[in-house]
Amino acid sequence: MRHIKPVRRALTALLATTLLAGGVLLGQTATAEPAAAKTVTCNVSKLRADAHKERDRGNQLKRLGATEEARKAFARADALERKAKQCADADKNSKPPLWQ
Repeated sequence: MRHIKPVRRALTALLATTLLAGGVLLGQTATAEPAAAKTVTCNVSKLRADAHKERDRGNQLKRLGATEEARKAFARADALERKAKQCADADKNSKPPLWQ
């Protein structure tokens, strides 16, 4: 029965070390700033203007017969408009209510 004591001590020490290391890691992640808390600023009017320019460019390419390039320009314009809408919605939802 003498060989059980060193094994028990080693397992206890290993368990204690693991718990301490896990506690340190959890403590660091709890105090770190989350990635979602990063503030993002959008210029909605510029995004909409860029989308309008891209849509005009797509129409011009379509008239010239470059349908593939026109399709890509329309896709970029749609993406810019979606981003502008998301930014506008985020701005609207992030403001506090008037009664506060």
